[in-house]
Amino acid sequence: MSYLTKTKEQLQALLATEKERFLAFKELGLRLDMSRGKPSYEQLDLSSGLLDMLNSQTKFSETNDYRNYGIGDGIPEIKKIFCDLLSVKPSEICVLGNSSLNIMYDTLMRAMQFGVLGGTPLTKQEKIKWLCPSPGYDRHFGITEQLGFELITVPMTSEGVDMNAVENLVKDETVKGMWCVPKYSNPQGIVYSDKTVERLASLKPKSKDFRIYWDNAYMVHGFNGDTALKDIFAEAKKHGNEDIFYMFGSTSKITYAGAGVAFFASSEKNINDAKAKMFYQTIGHDKLNQLAHALYFKNADGLKAHMARHALVLKPKFDAVLKVLNEELGELKIASWLAPNGGYFISVDLADGTAKRTLALAKEAGVIFTPAGATYPYGKDLKDSNVRIAPSMPKIDELITATKVFCCSAKIAVLETL
Repeated sequence: MSYLTKTKEQLQALLATEKERFLAFKELGLRLDMSRGKPSYEQLDLSSGLLDMLNSQTKFSETNDYRNYGIGDGIPEIKKIFCDLLSVKPSEICVLGNSSLNIMYDTLMRAMQFGVLGGTPLTKQEKIKWLCPSPGYDRHFGITEQLGFELITVPMTSEGVDMNAVENLVKDETVKGMWCVPKYSNPQGIVYSDKTVERLASLKPKSKDFRIYWDNAYMVHGFNGDTALKDIFAEAKKHGNEDIFYMFGSTSKITYAGAGVAFFASSEKNINDAKAKMFYQTIGHDKLNQLAHALYFKNADGLKAHMARHALVLKPKFDAVLKVLNEELGELKIASWLAPNGGYFISVDLADGTAKRTLALAKEAGVIFTPAGATYPYGKDLKDSNVRIAPSMPKIDELITATKVFCCSAKIAVLETL
């Protein structure tokens, strides 16, 4: 059933029905938040055993006492787990504090202040640009906007970032980098195809200080099995291209969002340069937290087993949202979306020009979503169509109600235009 086949009178009747339904939702006094991909209380409780890993009886060796200063790039025990997950060497990774976003920010700030591998600091370059695959992660875009880059929107495809566009844009020497969320992308849940990874790995940008910020935030976050992502470092090394990649990740959505451990991995040349710059920044991050995580997981397989428990919590929530979307909007042909196999979001493309109106209505009914436009640079979605839904935090009955409010609001927004 398409609205486009309806008469004016039929459209008016449908609008009246949806408005009546909307008023009923408002009377419920809802206060639901679907705006951010926060782990639920149930997910956080999965890691309660982490708190029992250290106590007053824990033994620390005299030569490697993690209660003391030192070891600025991460303790060997936690490095081993991440090295096994990422297929990198200990010399190619630093494990630091709790936030990968903080590491990305610091990494860019070093490039701004000191340059990349001895190059001219970006603050002293007349013009700097950054590629932003979109829809994408608003905080990524916010960092590069704040630091003065000109943000360039690059379309996403079903195989990842549009490589034809990327290969053309990096011919410009003022293009200094690109954000990528390569596995279960934020917000669409796309996994970069082997071909896309291969083309990125062989990329030859004109700028010598070009870097790809490979934010592998959801590397183990599948809930319909695991969708493999081709090893970007292994591919890049085939082309002598490993220096242009920085990989980031953390346990923020694995253990505790505010008290995990985060890493970045890259070529030995990049890692050594970063360590030299960080030498005066800190004498060491929270090694006790790193040790607790290492003892809790034991190894990479232990971490993967832990994520299988997360999947049991997340999958029913995503299924519930997708079921309502299909039931309410599927036959109307006024919206489209992907059913992700992992990650934390569902990306919905509404009819052009209706996203802001839809979310304003939903907010009026007590349901908050990420602002329309947030998934694009400068917060500007030229089509005013994309909405990011975050199903992880609410309970399933709340999710069902919130998604029905969203669908009702979307219908009203479209019917008003027709």
